[in-house]
Formats: sequence, structure tokens, C-alpha cells
Amino acid sequence: MKTEIKLIDYLSTRRSIPAFQMSEPGPGQREIEDMLRLASRVPDHGKLAPWRFIVYRGAERARLSAELAKIAIADKPDLSEEMVKVENTRLTRAPVVVAVVSKAAPHVKIPEWEQLMSAGAVCLNLVMAANAYGYASNWLTEWFAFDERAHPILGVAAGEKVAGFIHIGTALVPPVERPRPVLSEIVTWVGEAG
Repeated sequence: MKTEIKLIDYLSTRRSIPAFQMSEPGPGQREIEDMLRLASRVPDHGKLAPWRFIVYRGAERARLSAELAKIAIADKPDLSEEMVKVENTRLTRAPVVVAVVSKAAPHVKIPEWEQLMSAGAVCLNLVMAANAYGYASNWLTEWFAFDERAHPILGVAAGEKVAGFIHIGTALVPPVERPRPVLSEIVTWVGEAG
């Protein structure tokens, strides 16, 4: 039985697990669908749903990673053996990887910037939904998110952009805290306290 955690407690301790520190088991079909449903509950001015999901799982992750590695090696033929291994495992580090793809486009009322932020909110919601189901998660964008040569391999259509790859699995190690911003350095107060 999973321990219930209050949202405020979760938010005060939320941390990502590096994708290479994840393993099986990953979420099954029903859990993934539930996570995607939860992830979709974001601010979405105009109800455009200017994003979509691509779910990578099973053996297909290795095949796609090998295709991505070909691009990386063609660009840098002198890649070290270690980096070739990294490139060949891009989508196999976690049992499930979900691409959040932005379909932001010009609109008569809704600025593209708002549409892009909605896709970012989907990414964070998916990270939190995975955690709510007891899985580790990590939101990454790597070189192939921005390289249009990789997009057809990944199922990303022309004109679309990758907002992030959410890696989901079981943590091999406990999360480690990292330095956080000092509030006084990132907040500007306007007006007097009420």
C-alpha cells in the first residue's frame, strides 16, 4: 500500500532522478494512460490542446536510440567509445519515455508563447503524475529534441517542437537534494504587505 503524501509535502521535497539511475519496472499501459490524462489538465487558453504525446517503450526504444546515434556519429566521427554508448542508449535509460510535443502555431487570439508555456506545464504535470504513481521521473531535452533530422525518427512532425522527454521508471537510488534558488534573489515585491 502506497503512503499518502500531502501536496504541500510533495512540492517541498520534489526532486528528479537522473534517467540513467532508473530501471524496471516501469508503468503499464493503464498507468501511462492515467498519467497522460492527468498531465493534460493544464492551463490551456482557448482549449487548443497545443501539444501531444509520443510514448516510447519496449524494444523500439533501442532501435530508435541506434538511429539517433547514427546522426550523432555522422556529426562527430571521432566520438569516444563511451559517448557512442551514451548515444546508443538515449531512449533506453528508463523503461518508458514520453515526448511532449508542442504544436504551437499562430492563432487569432492565443499567442504562441502561451501555447508553448502550456506544453511546459504538461511536462511538469507528467513528472508529478509519474511521481504520484510511485515512479521516478525526469524531464530532459537533449540534442535530438532540437535537431530536425531526428524528428522523423522520433515521430515528430514538421512544424512541431519537443517540449521535453519525460523518462519514467523505478529509482535505483534515493533522490539527492540540490541547491535551490535563494528566495530573496529571485523575488521582487511590488506594493506593501496586506
